[in-house]
Amino acid sequence: MKQPTRRKFIKGSLYGAAGTSTFCSLPAKAKVKGANTDVRVAVIGVGGRGGGHVNACLGNEKVRVTGVCDADYKRNEANANRVKDKQGSKPKQYEDYRDLCTDKNIDAVMIATPNHLHSLIAILAAQNGKHVYVEKPVSHNIWEGRKLVETSVKYGKKGVIVQHGMQRRSDSGWREVMEWIKDKPLGEMRVSRGFCYKPRKSIGKVQAPKQPPAEINYDLWSGPRQILPIRRERFHYDWHWQRQYGNGDIGNQGPHQMDVARWAIGQEKCAPNVLSIGGRFGYDDDGDTANTQIAFFDYKPVPLIFEVRGLPEKGLDWGKGMSNYKGARVGNVIEFEGGYISESKAYDNGGKSIKKFGITNGRGHFENWIASIEEGIKEGKHEHELSAHTGHLSAALGHMANISYYIGKNSTPEACKESLKGDKMKEEVFNRFAQHLENNGINIEKTQTTLGPLLNFDPDKEQFTGDHSEQANKLVKGDYREGFRIPESV
Repeated sequence: MKQPTRRKFIKGSLYGAAGTSTFCSLPAKAKVKGANTDVRVAVIGVGGRGGGHVNACLGNEKVRVTGVCDADYKRNEANANRVKDKQGSKPKQYEDYRDLCTDKNIDAVMIATPNHLHSLIAILAAQNGKHVYVEKPVSHNIWEGRKLVETSVKYGKKGVIVQHGMQRRSDSGWREVMEWIKDKPLGEMRVSRGFCYKPRKSIGKVQAPKQPPAEINYDLWSGPRQILPIRRERFHYDWHWQRQYGNGDIGNQGPHQMDVARWAIGQEKCAPNVLSIGGRFGYDDDGDTANTQIAFFDYKPVPLIFEVRGLPEKGLDWGKGMSNYKGARVGNVIEFEGGYISESKAYDNGGKSIKKFGITNGRGHFENWIASIEEGIKEGKHEHELSAHTGHLSAALGHMANISYYIGKNSTPEACKESLKGDKMKEEVFNRFAQHLENNGINIEKTQTTLGPLLNFDPDKEQFTGDHSEQANKLVKGDYREGFRIPESV
């Protein structure tokens, strides 16, 4: 198979409270290089993932880390010192991302904050001429994801590159898969599936609200959210399972596999509808997102199905490991008339491996972003697969599923099956869902699941329509506190 050239591959790739109360937009074009010919990068959010971004920058001779930013001053100081040890010069430390985004000595930013800040910071950075790499999910809700896309289009005309953090789009092996299936070697496609079977233990349950750690500027950390009482034992990371800040695993890990699943069926808009079933099973803790969830998206002619399992295979025994579906735990399975693809291999219907793909899960994604900044981009020449648009759609599918789940009601297994209207494929997914819970000692007749309604969606307007739409549309957009608002017109 003919591989894309480097130029074709990176051409226009878009990369995976005090202060002012409105965004500041600068007219200047984005800079391609900083002083000493290096790309001057600042990392915003320097925890686990952000610390990895700092490492990626330090490992690239074309990059100079000139700033680190975190509401946690200990993380800021530790990463600044680490950069100094490696690079020889200590980067500027910013507590407030708004100060960083308006600093003309920064060319590009990498964003690895909690989810509720992703779009907010990415939009401000792009408006101020910074190239942007924003981690998945690129948004915390559907509305702000669309605003990020609008921003990337507007400032892309001035040379600004906005790239998402879904590394599989840079994976030559996955590109090989997508090329291979075009000729239908396994016949017609039947369904595109994504999976997140990832162990998620209880985050505990606090008896009373906790004070923020002394090293945290909680006002800045909260950003657009109201300053809420802290109800989790571990301040960092466990926000993923509280919907004010995170999106559960369907919105955390999900965008990676949702993106591959959507890529395989060639869909460039959100799905026309969604139905989600799930719950938080096996423990009573401070999380309020689902740890077990299924979602159905009725794309035509090929549907997309996503499954989340945070509990172990059986007996609530983490030593038993996690379930898998046709070999995939955190990955994708694409099914055809004559076989299926599970991650890096194609199989016939008998389970015999017939082809292997060189999947690396996105090595080179960061390098593509830097190379694109160095080359510069021309209007209309963005590589669509790495764009903010692509990142938005794959995040939005997770948001759609969560909206159905959040407005759902506790229901019996019979009611859940009835909602699937005799669709054998969906019923098989629900049956495995129920069996998985039973294997962990959870009786869903007694501990009922949340059955979300079937929601119709207008992919062009990105609004829900029909039954339950008034309630659902209230969750399309988040609430934004003064000083942390995304403007209606970017």
